[in-house]
This record gives sequence, structure tokens and C-alpha cells, in this order.
Amino acid sequence: QVRLVESGGGSVQSGGSLTLSCEVFSGRNYSQYCMGWFRQAPGKEREGVASIDSLGKNTYADSVKGRFTISQARPWTTLYLQMNNLKPEDTAMYYCAADRWPLETQDFCSGESWGQGTQVTVSS
Repeated sequence: QVRLVESGGGSVQSGGSLTLSCEVFSGRNYSQYCMGWFRQAPGKEREGVASIDSLGKNTYADSVKGRFTISQARPWTTLYLQMNNLKPEDTAMYYCAADRWPLETQDFCSGESWGQGTQVTVSS
């Protein structure tokens, strides 16, 4: 069983920055995996933001390319999302997700496990 715990959300003004963290608790490391970030704004569907997998593949939504960076210091450890030049349309609940398999043809993780989410609010 994989447990994910997000932190780092908050309220910032447009143009500001935030870094989200996602701690992984699983009892063992997985050599093949996908980990990523999703977000859901009020009244909208959940959407993929960024993913990283054990094969070194990183993916980003077009809306965040050049502004957000997904990273982790070592495989299957805390996941980060550095968010720069934030815009009001980035306002959403951000969720961490993990799969015990790597990305194949999809753009983002499938979401076998989910965290509880952390709120990001960007004011203009």
C-alpha cells in the first residue's frame, strides 16, 4: 500500500512562486513507477499537471510548461513541484499521485494511489 502526503500549498499573488512536496510512505521502494501532480479547480475536472517516472520521462501540461518543474532527489522519494510565475488560473486543489509502473503511452500517471491534496490560491 502506498500513502502520499502533500504539503506546501498556500495563497500567493500573481507572479509568485510556491513549491509543493509529496512524501511517499510505502514500506518498500519500487524500481518501476510513475509519480505526478494533478489539480482540480472548482467546477472543473481533475487534470494532469506533471509526471515523472522511473525511466527518466518527464511530462508537463501545456499550460504549465516553462513555469512548473517536477523533481525528486532520488527514485521513489519525496516528489516536488516548483511553481513559478503563478497565475490566477493555477488556483486549484493539487493532488499527488503514484503508480507502481512507469509511464507508457499516456501523458500522466494513471493514479493508482492518491494523496489528500493541498490548496493553491493565486490572486490577481
